[in-house]
Amino acid sequence: MIILYTGEGKGKTTAALGLALRASGYQKKILIVQFGKHWFSGEVEAVKKLGPDIKLVQGGKGFVKILGDKLPLSEHKTAAKETYELLAAELKSEKWDVVIADEVVGAVSSKLLPLSLVVKLIKEKPEKVDLVLTGHHAPQKLVELADLVTEMVPLKHPFEKGILAKKGIDY
Repeated sequence: MIILYTGEGKGKTTAALGLALRASGYQKKILIVQFGKHWFSGEVEAVKKLGPDIKLVQGGKGFVKILGDKLPLSEHKTAAKETYELLAAELKSEKWDVVIADEVVGAVSSKLLPLSLVVKLIKEKPEKVDLVLTGHHAPQKLVELADLVTEMVPLKHPFEKGILAKKGIDY
């Protein structure tokens, strides 16, 4: 299956990680590749505890033009392309039952990766692999290609009251 978690609300990565947790309970082999995330988070440490059948790779140089980012767009694009190449090679290796491309949709919407590369990834996916894509602003083409699409819609968020990300809840 192709599963897409998108939208402006919180919970896309959390949903994908919940799916990974469930799959690990069935001894599935899971790969999580994160685009633009290269810092410590609770999920990185938690995945280490789940054993050798689940692997998390962080790629990229952080989020573009937020949280103090001053890198040129070209550096972000290079890092996204490198992360994509790793993801594509691992997907084709057929070592994995579930592959999660966390924030790959955001990499497309931020113009770090062309949509055509993600479409190619979907079309070349081995039959036995379930592929999960996450990120803001999913293009209609990805919605059409996915088997399951969930849109996260924000109804209320603590950030609106000035409450920043909370350790153990948001990262």
